[in-house]
Amino acid sequence: MKRELPLISVIVPVYNVKPYVEKCLDSLRAQTYDNLEIIAVDDASTDGSGSICDAKASEDCRLQVVHFPANRGLSAARNEGVLRAKGEYTAFVDSDDYVKPDMLLKLYRSLRENRADVSVCANIGLKVKKAPAGVYSAAEAVACMARRRPFLWTAWGKLYPTELVKRHPFHEKALCCEDLLFFYEILKEVKNLSYIPDELYNYVYRQGSLINSRIGKKRCTVLAVAGSICRDARVNFPQALPGFLQIALAVNARLAMEAVEYGTKEGSLTAYLTLFQKHIRRHFTWKALAVNPDLKTMAAILTLSVSRRAFFFFASVYGCLKRLRAKRPNTE
Repeated sequence: MKRELPLISVIVPVYNVKPYVEKCLDSLRAQTYDNLEIIAVDDASTDGSGSICDAKASEDCRLQVVHFPANRGLSAARNEGVLRAKGEYTAFVDSDDYVKPDMLLKLYRSLRENRADVSVCANIGLKVKKAPAGVYSAAEAVACMARRRPFLWTAWGKLYPTELVKRHPFHEKALCCEDLLFFYEILKEVKNLSYIPDELYNYVYRQGSLINSRIGKKRCTVLAVAGSICRDARVNFPQALPGFLQIALAVNARLAMEAVEYGTKEGSLTAYLTLFQKHIRRHFTWKALAVNPDLKTMAAILTLSVSRRAFFFFASVYGCLKRLRAKRPNTE
C-alpha cells in the first residue's frame, strides 16, 4: 500500500500586500503536493489584504485565515501560524512572493531521499551563486549560510520538521533580519541539510517593504541580531565566523549608506553614523572583509571605520552618481 504523503503546513504572514497576496495564495493552491494546509495570518492589514485572503479561503478548504485585531509584526504573525500548524512539516512563504507549482513536492522528496532534517531550494530574485544538489552537515550548512552561497538564511524556500520550528519561535523583538537568527538557531539543532539548485521560490522586490525604508530603530535591531550570532559562532562554529563578521560589517555599511542617501526616521544622522562606525570597528577583520568582496561595500566599510566625515562625502558622491545613472536615458 502506498504511503500517504504527510501534511505540510504553509505559513503566510500578510500585511498590506493587496497587489501581491492573491498571486501568492494561488501559487500555493496550485501545488502538486496537495496534502497541505495554508495558514494566512493577517497582521491587521488596512488595504483589504485580509478580505482577499477570506475570499480565497471560501474557495479552498485547505486555506484558513487568522486576523489580528492590531498590528504585531512579521515574527508574531509567523509564530501564530506555527502555533496553529498541524502538519508534520512546515514551510514559510511571504505574501508578496510566489512559488513554483512543484516547490513543496521537490523539497519534500529532497528531504526524504537524503534523510535530511531540512531541505532548501534556490530562488529567483536574489542573486546567489548556485551549486550542484548536495547534502551538508550542520557545520557545513552554517558555513554556507555565512558565505551566502549556495543558499541564504531566509526562512522561506525551505522545508522544516514542524516540531523543530515550534521549538524555535521567531524573536519578536528582532524586527529586522529575524530570519537570520531563526535559521541559525535551526541549524544548531540539525544533523544535515539537503540542497537542490532548482529555482522554485520567486522573491519579489517591493519598494515599500521594511528593507527598503528609511533608517530607524526598527531596522537597527539587525545590529543586535548580527552581534549575537557572531558571539555564538566564535564558540560553536569558528570556521564560519569570518562570514558572519562580514555580514555584520556589510549590514552596518548598507545602513550607513542608506542613512546618508534617504535620511532617518528618528534621531540624527550623526548619531546613526556613530553607531554604525562603532559596530564596524567591533567586527572588523581583514579576513572577514575578504569573504564576499564587493568594491562599494569594502570602500564603505573601510571609509566609515576611519572617519564619519570621509564616509559622508563618499556616500553622498555615490548617491549622486546613482541618481544620475538612473536619469540617464536608455539608448539600447
